Amino acid sequence: MLSVSESVAVVILLSCFFYRSLWAVLPLGGIGILFFREQDRRKRDACIRELTVQFKDCILSVAASLRAGYAVENAFLESREDMGLLYGDSALICRELDLIKKGLVINITLEELLANLAERSQSAEIVQFAQVFSIAKRNGGSIPEVIQSSAELIGQRVNAIQEMQTVLSGRRMEQNIMKLMPFGILAYVGFSYPGYFDSLYHNWQGAAIMSVCLILYLTAYVMGERILKKIEEEIW
Repeated sequence: MLSVSESVAVVILLSCFFYRSLWAVLPLGGIGILFFREQDRRKRDACIRELTVQFKDCILSVAASLRAGYAVENAFLESREDMGLLYGDSALICRELDLIKKGLVINITLEELLANLAERSQSAEIVQFAQVFSIAKRNGGSIPEVIQSSAELIGQRVNAIQEMQTVLSGRRMEQNIMKLMPFGILAYVGFSYPGYFDSLYHNWQGAAIMSVCLILYLTAYVMGERILKKIEEEIW
């Protein structure tokens, strides 16, 4: 619902600033749909990154429990309490650990549960861990050593990614400012000099000019999003 509201707000904003007509909402509805899909993708990617970071801490907790003598299944169950204290019971990792607990109760193997988590999360780190864990389990490898080494590798990679993400967040903030700047300039001039832009509205010449401006703005917007998206994909 939040994404729908944001999409509607974007379409109304473009209609008012570029055409000063709510009738423009109808032809600009396609932009709202594309914006909604982009927001959905961005939030989904954010959830994957959030779960990856939380999973790293979960594995570190599991490794600590294994060193204390817990069985691997019990170590995952024990990590649920640590994750609840660290992130809150509503956190993504807590929900996943609750599912693992329910699965173990009905005799689903831990390998299957981790494989299911990896498939649903689409996180490269979780997928790799599930694969390594499954191979070690089948071949009789040392599970504590596998989990400990995996926890260290995932921790190092996630920490490096978080540092790069911090730098990238500054660039995204700059991009967001640039997105809003044209609207701020139009609003300032419009309020300072009433009627200054009247010749650009409610006539076909003005509509043509504003349509060209809208196309240029959307082109710049899409290019900026694609650049940041590519950088984020390379980081993660």
